[in-house]
Formats: sequence, C-alpha cells, structure tokens
Amino acid sequence: MSDNTREPEDMTREQKLRDQFLRAEHSTEADAAPRIEVTEHDGNVRIDVADTAAVRPGPGPGVEGADGEGRDDPAR
Repeated sequence: MSDNTREPEDMTREQKLRDQFLRAEHSTEADAAPRIEVTEHDGNVRIDVADTAAVRPGPGPGVEGADGEGRDDPAR
C-alpha cells in the first residue's frame, strides 16, 4: 500500500500533513516541505521558521518595514 492510499487512522501526524499539502491541484513535494522547526529545551518550546522555507512571514526584502526600517519613525 503506498503512502497516498493509507487510511488516515494509520498515518502519523506528519504523514497526514504531507497528504493534505499534496492533495491540492498542481501541488509538488516542495509544498509539503517543513516550514518550521520546533525545539524544546528545559521545558521551553521554540518555534522558528526553517532556513529552507520558501516563504517567510513579514514584508519581503526591499519593502518598507523589512529589516526594521520604518519602525518607531517619529515622522510617521
């Protein structure tokens, strides 16, 4: 039985997420790639955007507000 035909109750959380991403029309394996990294140290959980993520939150490079520019600007 292939990964695409498994019953949902037989799938891990990661397999279910991958399956959801790949069901969309025109989706690729890159769409199912992890976008975050979750680590835990001394009871603290840290969630970071993965270095390999194709899309990152916030304004893109060269857009006002990117890299902190425009913040706390007294002229605004």
